[in-house]
Formats: sequence, C-alpha cells, structure tokens
Amino acid sequence: MINMVALMGRLTYEPELRTTQSGLSVLSFQVACDRSYQASGQERQADFIDCVAWRQTAEFISRYFHKGSMIAVEGSIQTRNYTDKNGNNRKAVEVVANNVSFCGSKAETGSTSAPSQEQYNQPAPSYSSAESSDFEEIIDDDDDLPF
Repeated sequence: MINMVALMGRLTYEPELRTTQSGLSVLSFQVACDRSYQASGQERQADFIDCVAWRQTAEFISRYFHKGSMIAVEGSIQTRNYTDKNGNNRKAVEVVANNVSFCGSKAETGSTSAPSQEQYNQPAPSYSSAESSDFEEIIDDDDDLPF
C-alpha cells in the first residue's frame, strides 16, 4: 500500500509551534497550491491543504518559514474523526509532513538566517588508489546487447 504526498505552495498563515502535554513539538499549517489547469475566462484556482508536522520537522518550519513562504512538503495523508462543539461527527483530512524543503530564492523566504545547502550536504567520500582497486571496472559495451 502506498500513501505518499508531494506538495509545493505557499503558507497561508504564520505557523505557530505548540507543545503537547508529553513534550512533543507540533505545528499545524496550510499550503496553498495552484491547480495545474485554468478554465477559459476564469482565474486560476488553488487548493488549500491542511498539514501537520511533528518534532524536529515542526521546529524547522517554525524557525525558517513564515506566511507567504514557498515550501515543498513530502508526507502522507492522514484522516481522523472527531466531534465538533455542536456534537456533530466530523472527519479531518491532513498531510503529515515527513520532510520539508525550501523553494524559491532566499529573498522569498524572508529569512537571512536560513541554513545554506552546504550545511546539509556531506562531503563525498574519498578513496585512495589502493581502495579503488577493490572495485571492478565497468565497461560500457552497448554494441552486443543480449536481447
């Protein structure tokens, strides 16, 4: 079974970091995503997707993203049932964010203290000539395909 979501859009309101009674960081936010089609003579429509982030992801969003910021979200859809103030049964559908990324330029994020990409990239491992001899040489021989 697969439950994967990828979104890219703008935050519709300022995210607010909260803490559960057990001490977990949680953040609810909403992403406005333009639809890929536009009916003739009409304005482009957008969908407003409710999302939730937990722990370090929630803290990361709270620190570096603000209302109007472009954000890319990878996660899964989650549903939950609840009873509203009037006693009506309701269902909430939201995306649980597993991974978020910056989109757009630094000026668009509105944050000068955002970490640079280099901070997250690990240097490529270097191999000495002795180590590289352990690897088999790959020969590109497309002329004699077996099929």
